[in-house]
Amino acid sequence: MNELASAPFSDALRPLAERMARAVREHEILRVAGSVGAGSGDREAGAARDAVLEWTENRVGDRLPQAAWEHGEFEQHTGGRDRKAVRLVDGAADLWALRADDPDSTVAGRVWTTEVSIGFKPGGRAHFGLRLLVSSPEPDLSDMEPAVPGFLQRVARERGLYQRADRLASGPWLVGSDGDAERLVETMLDPERREPVFVLTVQENAVDPTFPLMDPEPLARATLGLAKVVVLPARRTWAITERLGKRLSVFGGAVRTYLPGFAEDANPHDHALFLAERLWSPEGPHLVAARLKRIAAAESLRRLKLGKDVLSFLEVRTRILEITRKRLEHESAEEDEQLSAARTQIENLEERLEVSDEDQLSLLEQLEETEEKLKRAERQLESANYRIQQLTSQLATRGDRPDENISLPDSWTRFPDWCDLNLDGRVILSPRARREVKAPKFDDPETAARCLLWLANDYREARLEGVGDDLRKSIGNGIRHDRCGDDSFRFKWRGRWVDVGWHVKNGGNTRDPKRCLRIYYFWDTENREVIVASMPDHIRTGAT
Repeated sequence: MNELASAPFSDALRPLAERMARAVREHEILRVAGSVGAGSGDREAGAARDAVLEWTENRVGDRLPQAAWEHGEFEQHTGGRDRKAVRLVDGAADLWALRADDPDSTVAGRVWTTEVSIGFKPGGRAHFGLRLLVSSPEPDLSDMEPAVPGFLQRVARERGLYQRADRLASGPWLVGSDGDAERLVETMLDPERREPVFVLTVQENAVDPTFPLMDPEPLARATLGLAKVVVLPARRTWAITERLGKRLSVFGGAVRTYLPGFAEDANPHDHALFLAERLWSPEGPHLVAARLKRIAAAESLRRLKLGKDVLSFLEVRTRILEITRKRLEHESAEEDEQLSAARTQIENLEERLEVSDEDQLSLLEQLEETEEKLKRAERQLESANYRIQQLTSQLATRGDRPDENISLPDSWTRFPDWCDLNLDGRVILSPRARREVKAPKFDDPETAARCLLWLANDYREARLEGVGDDLRKSIGNGIRHDRCGDDSFRFKWRGRWVDVGWHVKNGGNTRDPKRCLRIYYFWDTENREVIVASMPDHIRTGAT
C-alpha cells in the first residue's frame, strides 16, 4: 500500500503548518442559513439588511455612511472596528454581503468577524447566510461560548426566519400537550433534520412544572438557527421513553442532545446526556449551556456547506470583481480602468488564497485534536473493558454470577425497561424488537428474559474470549442456540445491513404461537454487544 495513502490525513497537511507562522489566525465558529419573511424578496431583504446595519452601527458607536443605508458598497474603519459591504445587482439576482470586525471586549488580541449575505431572485424569497469567525493568537479556544449575533432575534420577531418550511421560534419550545410530545418525537426522528434538538426536562417535584434546572431562554437566543431548544415537562417525557426506551430517552431534570441523523437504533453515546446532578451546583447550568452552544456551533460547520448553503464575503466580492472586469472589457474601457480592476481582483484572490491556507491549517489542528481524543477514548474503553472482565472473572472464581439474584420481568409491559436497566452495554433491543415485545403471541416473558441473560453472559463472554459464533448448544429447559437456517434475514442496523443467522429457540416446530419462542440476534463486533433484531415470536420469511 502507498505509504502516503495509509498515513493520517493530518500528516499530509503538516508541511503546510510548518511553513506558516503560528501568529494570529482566523477560526470559523458557526454558520446559519435560511430565508427571511413570507413577503416579496425585495421587501424582506431590505428589512433584513436594515436590521443588520442598525446592529452594526450600534456596535461601532458611529454613524455609517449614507451608502450603507442605500444598501450599496462602502468601507468604514473606526477605532479598530472595520465595516465593508458589497452588492451585486443584475437581472438574475440581487446579492448584498457585509463583513464586520469587532475587537473582543474582554480578551486582548481576539477579534470577532461577522459575515452576512442577503439576496433574492426576482419573484423569489429572500435568503440569508451568516458566518461567525474569530481571529486570535490563542492556542486554545475551548473556553469560547459561541452565540449568534443579536440582529437574528430582531429579524426572527419582526420578519420571521425560516429553515425549510419551519419558522424559527425566538425562544424555547414548551411541550404543552400529548400531541406536542408526539410531534417532538417525530421531529427528533426526522431524517431531513439538520439542526440539533436540545431537550431540557423538568423534575417531577419542580415548583414550576414548566421550568427546567437551567434557564432555556438564553440558550435559545444564543442558538437561534443553530438548534431547537425544547422544554419537556415531567409528565410529557413518557412519549420519548415509550417510543425509544430509556437508553435513548431523557427525564428527571436531565438534558439531552439529539443530533441530526438520530434514529430509533442510534447509539446513545453519540447523543450527549447531562444528568440532573450536573445541574445542581451553582456553576453547573452555565457549564452545560456552554457545552450545548459549542455542540450547536460545531454541527452547523459540519452540516452547512460553504459556497452552497452559506457564502463567504470574499467569495461574493470575488464574483463581483470578476463581473466588473468582464464588463469593462466588453465596454472597451480605458486601459488604466481595466488595469485597476484587474489589480483589485488579484488582491482579492491573494486574500482568498491566504484564507484558504489558514483554513487548511485549522483543519490540520482539528484533525490532530480529533485523533488524540479518539486515541484517549480508545485507551479509556480498553481500560474499562479490561476492568469489567477482571471483576467478572473474580466473581466467577468465587462462584458468583453477576446476574444470579436478578428479578425477572413478569409481564411484557415491564420487559423493555428491564432490558434497559439490567442488560445495557451487553444486550440491546432493536426498535423492531422493542415494538414486538409490546403485544407478542409468546406468553412467557420470564423465559425470554432468561435467554437474554444467557446471551449477555455465556454467549458474550465466549465471543470476547475469541470463540467464533458457532456455539450450537442446549441452554436448558428445552431451549437451544442454533442457526436460523431458512429463516435467516438481512437487517438494517445504524445505517448498515447485517446478516441475522442465529437465534435462541425453544422446542421443535411447535405450531402454538403462545409456546413458540424465537430470539433472532447478531453480534456487534465494534461495540461488543448482542443486538436483538426480532423477538419473541417466530418470524415469517420467504421460506416460511
